[in-house]
Amino acid sequence: MKRCLVVDDSRVIRRVATKIIQDLGFAVDEAENGQIALEACRARMPDLALIDVDMPVMDGRTYLKALRAMPGGDKVVTIMCTTDADVEEIEADLKLGADEYLLKPFDGDIVRSKFVLLDML
Repeated sequence: MKRCLVVDDSRVIRRVATKIIQDLGFAVDEAENGQIALEACRARMPDLALIDVDMPVMDGRTYLKALRAMPGGDKVVTIMCTTDADVEEIEADLKLGADEYLLKPFDGDIVRSKFVLLDML
């Protein structure tokens, strides 16, 4: 079974995303910030990570850079997630190493379409 790591400081967003992703057939782990997400990756590298951009302790961009530098971190499919639809920010995150972008609020159909686009289903 493929594993997804949901990284978001909002408990509500983590729970909603977890339910959607579990319904797509993934095992899901959660982390409330990038630092906790890195610890989770050291314990078990996910196949996919849904990463909030703005978080305390360690934001999503810093986490993405650290993930990509870890052994096996370059193979994790990453989706950055935010409420900010700024095209320049999205382009910068994709150049940073994100595979895709997801705008909040999202629903199951939108998440599914991103997973299909990334060939994760």
